[in-house]
Amino acid sequence: MENFASVVRKLFQATTAPDVLNFATGSPANASIPLEEIRELSRDILEQDASGYRALQYNDPQGLIDLREAVAEKLLPRRGISGAKPSQVMITQGGMETLTLSCHVFIDPGDVILIEEPSFTQAIETFKLFEANCVSVECDDNGMLMDDLAAKFDQYKPKMIYVIPSFQNPAGRTTSLERRKALAEFANARDVILLEDDPYVELRYHGEDLPSIKSFDKNGNVIFCNSFSKIFSPGMRLGYLFADEEIISHVYDAKTATNSHVAVYNQMLAAEYLKRGMFENRIGFIRDLYKHKADVAAASIVKYFPEGSHFVRPEGGLFFWVRLPEGCMDTTEILEHKDEFKVSFVAGAGFFVNGKGHDCMRLSFGNFSDEQIDAGMHRLGDYIKATRE
Repeated sequence: MENFASVVRKLFQATTAPDVLNFATGSPANASIPLEEIRELSRDILEQDASGYRALQYNDPQGLIDLREAVAEKLLPRRGISGAKPSQVMITQGGMETLTLSCHVFIDPGDVILIEEPSFTQAIETFKLFEANCVSVECDDNGMLMDDLAAKFDQYKPKMIYVIPSFQNPAGRTTSLERRKALAEFANARDVILLEDDPYVELRYHGEDLPSIKSFDKNGNVIFCNSFSKIFSPGMRLGYLFADEEIISHVYDAKTATNSHVAVYNQMLAAEYLKRGMFENRIGFIRDLYKHKADVAAASIVKYFPEGSHFVRPEGGLFFWVRLPEGCMDTTEILEHKDEFKVSFVAGAGFFVNGKGHDCMRLSFGNFSDEQIDAGMHRLGDYIKATRE
């Protein structure tokens, strides 16, 4: 079986193939990126010497105070977290650094991390780089099964639990309100760190918004992680984590040991984007954009994939998780022939740590036109049907 690093390497290599429709990476739509607003903000920042020099100088490793204030005032209340202080926020180099810093603080070689089945392949790779052992917990449509979580906890004595509660990557499920409360209570009762990774939460286009797991945390065991990649710009490489100040102080030490701080200019842009109300003005458009693309992708999968294929219809996010019917090729093998049908995706096995997922694939629809989505699903579906054993 491929190691997780090779899965991620192939995922990003696909972005450079000009003739392949890359349904592998979770790139947001170009139309979702606020290019005109960023131009305006850039002019405002750089036209004044004081703000221009500030943007191009060193700054606090914890993150620009303006952006930490904006996160506490504008973003966290949307997740049911009120009264957050900027001192509880750390700005990171993209959402992935939230995982790396958390591992620096809490994980030693040989420690166990409980993860959802399946789980985000880059998170699994990060945990393995820290020599952690990932153990998967069974899930249903509402998230982690609490009985299995308790059994695995008692068996493996984990240092951390990792969950993606909203439009889970890759499975598309959303952890229910009841299960969110139960997870927070579990982490508090067992005194274990729960890492809540929620980068897609603002991309909801069906159903009602749910409060974060962190909002039910009584004892400070939950670390809330998020990213600006899907609501602002992936190229800016901005993320943040929110936690109790004691945890932030340890994360601060890890941050200064790995890099000085995130680019100040990028932080200033994001802070102004939030503080001027540009995010609130744009998020409805972004949600409608992805709802339409998801509808097109769902219709195309139903139309072109072999009968008996199953997929989760997510309430938000950028991915479809498809399980092929019995008799189809292993999706890893199908992917090896992508040059024949000119479509890339992520084979399912990379999201599991226990050998499962060979009949599954993750497909991203975020940065494609209706015609490209339909054409890509058509080519991929025809290839699968033609090679079905």
